[in-house]
Amino acid sequence: MEMKQKIMEEKTLKPLSGMGMLFVCILGIAVSILLYVAPAVLFSNEVIGGGLLGAAIILGTVLLIVSCVCLGGLKILNPNEALVLTLFGSYYGTISREGFFWVNPFCTAVNPTVKSYTAQASAGSAGVNINLGTSANKKVSLKVMTLDNGNQKVNDQLGNPIEIGTVVIWQVVNATKAVLNVENFKTYLSIQCDAITRNTARCYPYDTNDDDERTLRSSTQEVADIMKQELQKKVEDAGIIVREVRITRLSYAPEIASAMLQRQQAAAIIDARQKIVEGAVSMVDMALKKLSQEEIVDLDDERKAAMVSNLLVVLCGSKDAQPVVNSGSLY
Repeated sequence: MEMKQKIMEEKTLKPLSGMGMLFVCILGIAVSILLYVAPAVLFSNEVIGGGLLGAAIILGTVLLIVSCVCLGGLKILNPNEALVLTLFGSYYGTISREGFFWVNPFCTAVNPTVKSYTAQASAGSAGVNINLGTSANKKVSLKVMTLDNGNQKVNDQLGNPIEIGTVVIWQVVNATKAVLNVENFKTYLSIQCDAITRNTARCYPYDTNDDDERTLRSSTQEVADIMKQELQKKVEDAGIIVREVRITRLSYAPEIASAMLQRQQAAAIIDARQKIVEGAVSMVDMALKKLSQEEIVDLDDERKAAMVSNLLVVLCGSKDAQPVVNSGSLY
C-alpha cells in the first residue's frame, strides 16, 4: 500500500508582545524576592511569623520558577527571518515577521539545517560525549541565497564527457514546508540541482555543425531556463522558489579537450575554405562576364580555362601570389 506524505501547511502565530511579558517576568521575580524578605522583617512573633514565612517562601519559590520559565518564551526575530515552533512533537505555528515576541516557553524551534555539535572528553579508556548545543540559532532565513553547485562531469547527448557548473539563486518563501516537509531543505535543493543538471545535459549535444539545432554551448540561456523550470517543480513542496539558474562553467572534460579542439579547428578551416571557394567562383564568373560584356579581350575556351585556373589559385591560395609576365604567345 502506497503511503502518501502529509504536506504541512503554514499556520501563522499571533504572539504576545515581548516587552510586556519581559516586564511581567521581571515584576514576578521582584515580587518573589520580596516574599522571601518581607515576612521575616514585618512579623516578629515566632508562631505567626514562622507560618507566614513558610507560606511566603513557598509562594515566592513558585513565582520565581514560573517567572524564570516564562523568560524562555521570549523570541527576537530580525527582518527576513522566520521561526517554526512545535509543542510536544506537534506543529504549533510559525512566526514570520520581525520583532520581539513571547510564545509558549515549552515550544521548541525546529530547523534541521542547524546541527548540534559535541565535544568528546576521554576519561581513562572510556569516551564521554558532551553536547555543547547548536552552532547557530534555529531561525529560518527568508533572504535570497545563492547555491554554488560546483562542477560536475556528465555526458552530453553524443556521449562526450563534459564539465558543467551551475549557480542557483533561491529563496525560502514558506518556512513551514521547508522545515517540516523535507529532512534538510539545503541538502535537498543541492541534490535536486545535481540530478536536473545531469538529466538536462544528457538531452543536448555540447556543440554541432548544424546551426538550427539547440546545443549546450549555443543555447546556454535556454537550457538554464529549462533547468530552472524543472528544479522549481521538484522543490515546490519544500517551500522554496527558484529565482534563477545560471550555467557558470561549460567545457569538454580534460581527457578529450585537446581532441575536440582539433576537431573544432578542422571544422572551422573547412567552413572558411568553403566560403573562400564560393567567393572565388563568384568573382571569377563576374570577371569573365565583365570582360565579355565590355569586349576588352576575346577569349576562347582554352584561354578562359587558363584565366579561371590562375584566378582561383590567386583567390584561394593561403600565400601571396607571385606574378609571372608572359612575353610570348600562349600557343
